[in-house]
Amino acid sequence: MKKSMLVWTLAAALAFSPALCAGAEESGELEKITFVLDWTPNTNHTGLYVAQSKGYFAEEGLEVEIVQPPEGGAEVLVASGKAQFGVGFQDTIAPALVGENALPVKAVAAVIQHNTSGIISRKGEGMDTPKGLEGKKYATWESPVELATLQNVVEADGGDFSKVELIPSNVTDEVTALRTKSVDAIWIFYAWAGVKTELEGLETDYFAFSDLNPVFDYYTPVIISGTDFLEQEPETAKAFLRALSRGYKDAIADPQEAADILCEAAPELDPELVLASQEYLADQYQAEVERWGYIDPDRWNAFYSWLNENGLSDPELPEDIGFTNDYLPE
Repeated sequence: MKKSMLVWTLAAALAFSPALCAGAEESGELEKITFVLDWTPNTNHTGLYVAQSKGYFAEEGLEVEIVQPPEGGAEVLVASGKAQFGVGFQDTIAPALVGENALPVKAVAAVIQHNTSGIISRKGEGMDTPKGLEGKKYATWESPVELATLQNVVEADGGDFSKVELIPSNVTDEVTALRTKSVDAIWIFYAWAGVKTELEGLETDYFAFSDLNPVFDYYTPVIISGTDFLEQEPETAKAFLRALSRGYKDAIADPQEAADILCEAAPELDPELVLASQEYLADQYQAEVERWGYIDPDRWNAFYSWLNENGLSDPELPEDIGFTNDYLPE
């Protein structure tokens, strides 16, 4: 579930090319679509694998290839037209949307309706609230947005952020890192790492950012696409999202079946963890909204306004930048 960071030198080096999809051929051949993940396969991606396994993409005339991300993340491949869709995050795509090196990408669907990330720690050591991080070792990615978010919640809780010990993160297994006390607190996505701590019997404390400040209920992760592709091939984009939506709806309706499909596609995964995570996410993919993938403009804009107000975007992010609901099925 680790979030990919943008590599601007790679973005500048990529020559922008037309999207590869040009509509299904009259011969009946399937249109090829490349979808780039953000990390190794996990339950954020299940709807994609369900749609592929059940033939939903083929029914829409599409052949979807799922690929691993490069070091720079999905954004650079999607922006260049080397991939038509990928996984991104509202916070980490923000730098790609403005400035001289802006990338032509947009979020076209929310994978999960609410931000399920937060800070996990060993139970009973006082880190069940942000102020409790004072004097504790926090594993950081050293991202400005990450640190500003943490500072916001610590100070809002009456804490002194300067007293939090920031440790460069090399965490690959949160359970091991907490048990060995190499770190005290880690930013996680609960659907994977949090569920894993439960399965492995590690008692923890946890607080979610969205519970502390509604501005942090931003969209993470999201499906992104290139604006050139969307403008040139709108019907192909809609066809892809119709099929993908069916995949996520099936994952909501039958977590066991969805978990089995993901494990078949990625047999290296732990089936017990996948199923438990799938059951957790069944209520999160669509939550209270009427259709999977919908992005609330008010929530999207609120987070980007917060970035602007805190000097975390230069230039500032305009209202309604970087997302659209226009390609989702009704």
